[in-house]
Amino acid sequence: MRMLPVALSASFLHQVLLSTAQVLPAVLAPAIMSDIGVPPSMAGVYFGLTACCALAGQMGCGSFIIRHGPMRMSQIALMTMALGMMIATWGNALAFILLALIGSTGAACATPASSQLLGRWSPPRLAPIVFAVKQTAVPIGLLLGGAFAPSMAARWGWRGTMLISAAACVVFVLLLQTIRFRFDDLRDPTRKFRLGDFPETMRSVLRTPSLRGLAYACFAFNGMQSVMSGYFVIYMTHIGYDLVAAGYLFSVAVMVAIPCRVLWSWLGSFHLPARLVMAGLALGMAVSALAMGFVTQSWPVVAIEAAAWVLSATALSWHGILLSETAREAPAGMVGSATGGVLSFGQMGSLACPLVYAWLLHGTGDYGIGFVVCGLPALFVGVNLLWKGRASA
Repeated sequence: MRMLPVALSASFLHQVLLSTAQVLPAVLAPAIMSDIGVPPSMAGVYFGLTACCALAGQMGCGSFIIRHGPMRMSQIALMTMALGMMIATWGNALAFILLALIGSTGAACATPASSQLLGRWSPPRLAPIVFAVKQTAVPIGLLLGGAFAPSMAARWGWRGTMLISAAACVVFVLLLQTIRFRFDDLRDPTRKFRLGDFPETMRSVLRTPSLRGLAYACFAFNGMQSVMSGYFVIYMTHIGYDLVAAGYLFSVAVMVAIPCRVLWSWLGSFHLPARLVMAGLALGMAVSALAMGFVTQSWPVVAIEAAAWVLSATALSWHGILLSETAREAPAGMVGSATGGVLSFGQMGSLACPLVYAWLLHGTGDYGIGFVVCGLPALFVGVNLLWKGRASA
């Protein structure tokens, strides 16, 4: 228990840096695409590729976490992201493919590693709140990226902004080294990586009914989150906002997710069944995605923000309660692997939904229809969770 504050602080700051780095290509997309000469629909291809790489990383990271320890894997996640961002500053399509391959694959280990770490040190009754607090790092990172990256890019260019983020990741890797010995003391150096880890990770989730339901929810939730994170700023610049104003709208919307991540976990821990809370999040996500689909230049700013706030409070705020439920349902000593398996389904959603959005945008030129279509899986998950909750009552 006495190590919990240190573990939580390290995991939190580590996630803030990664989330900020991961959102930069989306927030700076208009400037980047103008510079390297690619159409807006290609953003969906990039985010689909990052999800594909993250899927591979999360499916295969279980053995690496056991062998090297969760803290070492957290360091590796930061270093690969820093390397990927430095390569991206070459400023061509190949560089961003390498950013996806290197940065996203390594960064995918971060959440399973931190879940293994926090699952060890968190008392069961506090686990949902601990996981929720840690996961507020994601919207904080998105907020920092949305609020400051456009202004930094105006001063130092998008390349300079990405290099500053990369440097911050490297510095924190060095700081984590000072406490690594304490948190990786249970690692098993004899554990070997096997190609069989990939299908076994998926089977371990699919053969456990409780984890299977969480995996389906993660698919829908993470897919909608990726569309919101990847296309909101592009959408806003399309209807007439400049990059700084669009980034500001995004950061204000993301701010809502910070308290909501803790709120939903608190409700699911002490007042309502966790599955019921997730059903409410799924239905709210579907409704707000539908609203976003009809946004036009004629909408007042407050109406746009209202739709974005609800989408942020749902699509960007489910992590703490879902991850704590995953940790609770995971077999003993396998929290990292179970988390990686459930999140692998989430990465499938992150792969599928941006590609569907890109296909719809390319075919119709409509920036709103993608939000509507990508919100449908959340609708199905919400109805399914409500139906199962009613059947078990």
